[in-house]
Amino acid sequence: MKTGRSVCPASVEAEHPGEECGVFGIYSDGSADPAYAAYNGLLALQHRGQESCGIAVNDRGVISYSKGMGLVTEVFSHETLDRLKGQMAVGHVRYSTSGASVRENAQPLVMRYVKGTLAIAHNGNLTNAHELHELLARQGCIFQTTIDTEVIAYMIARERIQAPSIEESVRRAMPKIHGAYSLVVMSPQKLIAVRDPHGFRPLCIGRLKNSWVFASETCALDACGARFVRDVRPGEIVVAGPGGLRSLQGPVSAKKSLCVFEYIYFARTDSIIDGISVYEARKRAGRLLAKQSPVAADMVIGVPESGIDAAIGYSEESGIPFQKGIVKNAYIGRTFIKPSQSERERSVRIKLNALSTAVRGKRVVLLDDSVVRGTTSARIVSMLKESGAREVHLRISSPPFLWPCYYGTDIPSKDELIACRYSVAEIGRMSFADSIDFLRLENLPKMLGKGCGGYCDACFSGNYPAEVPDPAAAGDERDYCQPIQRL
Repeated sequence: MKTGRSVCPASVEAEHPGEECGVFGIYSDGSADPAYAAYNGLLALQHRGQESCGIAVNDRGVISYSKGMGLVTEVFSHETLDRLKGQMAVGHVRYSTSGASVRENAQPLVMRYVKGTLAIAHNGNLTNAHELHELLARQGCIFQTTIDTEVIAYMIARERIQAPSIEESVRRAMPKIHGAYSLVVMSPQKLIAVRDPHGFRPLCIGRLKNSWVFASETCALDACGARFVRDVRPGEIVVAGPGGLRSLQGPVSAKKSLCVFEYIYFARTDSIIDGISVYEARKRAGRLLAKQSPVAADMVIGVPESGIDAAIGYSEESGIPFQKGIVKNAYIGRTFIKPSQSERERSVRIKLNALSTAVRGKRVVLLDDSVVRGTTSARIVSMLKESGAREVHLRISSPPFLWPCYYGTDIPSKDELIACRYSVAEIGRMSFADSIDFLRLENLPKMLGKGCGGYCDACFSGNYPAEVPDPAAAGDERDYCQPIQRL
């Protein structure tokens, strides 16, 4: 699977799969300013994408928008938000897994067609984007971007010509678009939230007085002052309009397959997804690792940020004290430029640094959420030992990555995945750890706990719950990534 992120493998971020995108929408009764509510929501979803962001606002059928490259605080000012007046808004933060990272691909995507104007924000990845793109192109469609969101917009617009409403056109388009998609769609009079039949990506509903809010995570509801109502069900279409909120069930049914990596790494620790606390799930992963791989040690530490929750769980189960052993530089973004080899080798210490007074002379259990290529794990372990740690025992709160993802997670090709080429013991030696273990695949249901209605673990197991692209049919994947970008 080709990735489009131009980050050197030596960076801290390259050791983790890329974040998802984040979507936000609000239908306001006048009690909330849609542009500022979207801004606050996107700030809370910033962890899901830092490449670009955008907000589109509907003022009685006239849609205006602003978007650009960079973080939410870099793209939007008070002056910009004050100009975005209206009754509803759609927002998006983006991380691209392939193709160009350029302003033209920033969302929300706003398009005009025979029935008016449509704004759409998308989190996920279509597995049949290549086929749909080719079909639409042969029928005369002209594409302005390289994102599969534009394919979805065209499919909805085509159905709207004959459909009696925008929600019905979405319903008719759903059987034709395959893969992962959590959408917020804004028409001249309605705001619509849609989740694919498998529910690969999260999407929830909130209420702010008499205004309705849709967001990728509950933390975005908290940020704009909304009260959580419920999650959008897999295959459901939720419509906010002049008559209030109503729900339609889409025409396709499937087994629920929420991406399990939302709980391991993607989601913010204070979010609750499909009734499961992200924080508690990560702590349970740490507890399971403590039972699965006990070790004599003096302290438990976590790699900031997602490794910390698992470390707390490991500490609670094992009785080994949890301490801060690594300090994170909070003023460096998720990506940063390293033009020379010497700077690349220092990249871990630019972002993370060992607390030498805490780890010196100690036997340390180090919790991290995943190992992709293995380069960063080796540097973090080495950093701890250079700072005086006597032993470092590496524990990973996910199983080894063995398979690519086709539903929107940026996982490298198998030849870049260290677990596809080396055994767990060999990975431990390459990481300079005194011992290593990964969370066992069979422990994932225990990590999620009661109430889990189904999840996707294909990147660990190879068991794909939905159709995946045929590389032979799509041609060379590098060519595929030019016309259509996976989000």
